[in-house]
Amino acid sequence: MKRRFALCSALALLTTLPLSAQEPTTEETGEKPEIPEPASSVTEHQITIGGETVRYRATAGTLVLDDADEKPVAKFGYTAYARQGAGEPATRPVTFAYNGGPGSSSIWLHMGVLGPRRIVVADAEFTLPPPYEVVDNEHSILDVSDLVMIDPVGTGYSRPVGEAEGEDFWGVDQDIESVARFIKAWTTENGRWASPKILLGESYGGMRSGGVAWELLSTHGMALNGVVLVSPFMSYVSGFDGRGVDLPHVLFLPTLAATAWYHEALAERPEDLEAYIAEVRDFAYRAYAPALLAGSRLGAEERAAVAARLARYTGVDEGYWERANLRVTHTQFVKELLRDRKQQAGRIDSRFAGPSFNLLGESMSYDPFNAAVAPAFTAAFLAYYHDELEFGRDMEYRVSGRLFGQWDWSHETPGVGGFSNDVPFPNTAFDLAWAMGQNPGMKVLVQQGHYDLATPQAATEYAVEHMDLLPALRDNIAIEYYDAGHMMYLHPPSLVKYKEDLARFILDATRR
Repeated sequence: MKRRFALCSALALLTTLPLSAQEPTTEETGEKPEIPEPASSVTEHQITIGGETVRYRATAGTLVLDDADEKPVAKFGYTAYARQGAGEPATRPVTFAYNGGPGSSSIWLHMGVLGPRRIVVADAEFTLPPPYEVVDNEHSILDVSDLVMIDPVGTGYSRPVGEAEGEDFWGVDQDIESVARFIKAWTTENGRWASPKILLGESYGGMRSGGVAWELLSTHGMALNGVVLVSPFMSYVSGFDGRGVDLPHVLFLPTLAATAWYHEALAERPEDLEAYIAEVRDFAYRAYAPALLAGSRLGAEERAAVAARLARYTGVDEGYWERANLRVTHTQFVKELLRDRKQQAGRIDSRFAGPSFNLLGESMSYDPFNAAVAPAFTAAFLAYYHDELEFGRDMEYRVSGRLFGQWDWSHETPGVGGFSNDVPFPNTAFDLAWAMGQNPGMKVLVQQGHYDLATPQAATEYAVEHMDLLPALRDNIAIEYYDAGHMMYLHPPSLVKYKEDLARFILDATRR
């Protein structure tokens, strides 16, 4: 039986860094659980953004979170940045941000694009070992919004406390409920209820954000000004290929084609990438999807024609597509595409490539993207947190927990009836649509990379296009594309565009 986080109302997708051993349980030690005190370190800094000096206060700390019965259940780690001399807090926007996983801490957005300090890594190649370069981030959003970086329970310094256990937080709805309650608690403690509010989530953070936007509105009476979905994963069914469902194969195809285009693995390579993606998307919807739907009724001639088009678009031999029954998964594709070069392409960002350690293998044993950037991010973040923000040296920071296998994927979808409202294939685009319908002033920005095989472009478009919204509300959604992968802000030109797009969105969503 699933245990839910107590409230009043009813993949890893990003990284594969190891989770340290879980602390002993109360049952194992026989001791009464101790409740930690909130802790924090406050420091003052300044940076230059757009030629303007921005003075800010950084608070690195933990907040003890209570449940609906006012019992402490979690220690939540966070980092808050507040611009000084920016006027009344009531008119100053605040952005709440997190990464995904599930089980990822927020170091990627924190040190990659949003925070005041940024780690410099090599683009589309391996970053050299330390020392690493950390610079003032002229692309931070602190010029237009205050910022709260959140680490969900099981990541960063965030842990269950008291009688709570990991399973109270490690599930779609449990995670949504606890993060929403943290946002409410932080907002109350810091006197920011009147402030304009933005929610920003990357990867699985997209699924979290759809649910949190609705949870904040329906349970806590908190209306958001905007939601930013960065490389979002929002639907279980459309987000995983190779699991006996045809839809994701259709939605992954344009990104397979973009990857082959980038690595110059096509016999006939067009010049215009975006036009090429549009052509492949049209084929995927009009020819590939009907072919998969036909199953064994698909004729041999038509099957051969589809396989030939798939080979042409992806650079992978049509015989390979035939043997895969026209359903090559993205993890098979990244192994096959560059096999003759003794390499494999990346998943999080398919522009990256690394050595293939098994040239006969059919699935990736590691992601070249992770290997290329994760050590640099980890070292840079911990050095920054311990030395500059002066916090956490005596605690263990979990960059990534392997929570994917422990995750409870059931979800209470608004508006879905039946014997049970727990849907085992969550899609929080439904929740986001309900939040938009009942808060029609809320705006949504989607930021998507062309070379993202973790949350591919067409899957993101599918989620947005199938949201049940009044036509007028569709004008509240904007999608921006980048010539990079999942963490598009690591690509220098995309970093510039990312900040411009995000700053414009925040100003527009909070303008009155």
